[in-house]
Amino acid sequence: MSAVDREKGSYDEKASLEQTEQGGNGVEVTEAPLPATSWAGTAEEKRLVRKLDMRIMPLTCILYLFAYLDRTNLGNARLQGLPQDTLGGDSTGVLFDWVNSAFFFSYILCQVPASVTSKLFPPRIWLGCAAVGWGLASTLMSTGFNFPGMIVARVFLGIFEAGFGPGIPLYLSFWYTKHEMGTRMAYWFGFAAVAGAFGGLIAFGVQHAQTAISNWRLLFIIEGIPTVLLGFITMWLLPNRPEETSFLNEDERRIQLERRSRGLKADVGRVVNKKHIYAAFMDWRIYLAGVIYFGANCALASISAFLPTIIKTFGVTNARAQLLTVPPYAVSAVVLTLTAYVSDRLQSRGIPMSCAACVGGIGYLLLLTVPDDNHVRYFAVFCITSGTYTVIGVTIAWTAHNLGSETKKATGIPMYMAIGQCGSVLGSHIYPSVEGPRYIKGFAVSCALEFVAAICGIVLTISYRLENRRRNKKYVL
Repeated sequence: MSAVDREKGSYDEKASLEQTEQGGNGVEVTEAPLPATSWAGTAEEKRLVRKLDMRIMPLTCILYLFAYLDRTNLGNARLQGLPQDTLGGDSTGVLFDWVNSAFFFSYILCQVPASVTSKLFPPRIWLGCAAVGWGLASTLMSTGFNFPGMIVARVFLGIFEAGFGPGIPLYLSFWYTKHEMGTRMAYWFGFAAVAGAFGGLIAFGVQHAQTAISNWRLLFIIEGIPTVLLGFITMWLLPNRPEETSFLNEDERRIQLERRSRGLKADVGRVVNKKHIYAAFMDWRIYLAGVIYFGANCALASISAFLPTIIKTFGVTNARAQLLTVPPYAVSAVVLTLTAYVSDRLQSRGIPMSCAACVGGIGYLLLLTVPDDNHVRYFAVFCITSGTYTVIGVTIAWTAHNLGSETKKATGIPMYMAIGQCGSVLGSHIYPSVEGPRYIKGFAVSCALEFVAAICGIVLTISYRLENRRRNKKYVL
């Protein structure tokens, strides 16, 4: 393996060697013996990957579609009367901001313990129960009549989604190699953008519904109940770990275990290695990934919750504002998928990610500097959604296969996600109604954080490449 592998290529395998010899931050890692037969690039492996894609990807992507719908539908509900019915009008927007950010407090606190604990349970049961839980929490938001009731529902929504968000990158790493992970993570996270588009269409339809209950209550019911049903389907159809599942026959299982053995194979199975948890907390690259995720999530949370409101400042009706949120999300899904595909082919994540962050930052600059041209401002929204979604999707893929053992992944993935979700809390409080329609503070903060994410991406890229170069000299003859 050569240095051409760049920041993501040779890091994992050489990390396993170095950690075995030196303890890697005090961690003893045992490299699993390589199988006598390698199935890399064979027709049998390609058939297996197609089989995995047909079963795993649809389920995980649809789960994330509904997770994101249930997480972000507050932005649409805001235009359908939720503040007037439950928050006493909330003319300043402060109470709505707290309802929006309540989700992130419980989500942040529960991510690391939930992800580590998930290693002790069958994935289909863990992820299925999480879906049932957040689906019920979302549906019960329709019964809220005051500020405390909405806060409680959002807190429980965060608790259950914390068992799902970091769990999926960990779960997919059981099945896909580093050369396949970027595109699959793009498909998965791309459904967050699809959810934005789909949510706008649902909200547009609900806006015109004539029912005995408020439109926003109907919105929560329509988007919550299918999630509960999907949770039970997940318990039935989602494969467990490769060594346990009945989804594979013995030949396929042998191939899959060989595919998994191409990376570090310490603490595989339902075990938790405490030393690897410590190693994750001592890895500075995880914290830098968290800074990237912080900047992107600040922009993402604010866009998700406030995009309909921002578009309404263009002078359109509530219903048309809901509809105009659809195209930016649809374009961002395409951009994310194409970028992830290219990064998989090049085996380079940092440079594409930093370029995407710059695109998002330019979008915010346009909103700040062109206050009167709605065509330019709408184009800026496309830049923001495309850049921000791409940053997050590529970062998740970048990190998932650079952490070594399963326990370190189970700790490190929710660590940087938890740091990043603090940006979501910030993003929920920088667009108060009293600062519209310019929202100078919100746009400026999000703009700065996008460019900080780009800089951190470059730093992390240089770090990985220097580390690969050092390990190439040490381990490659």
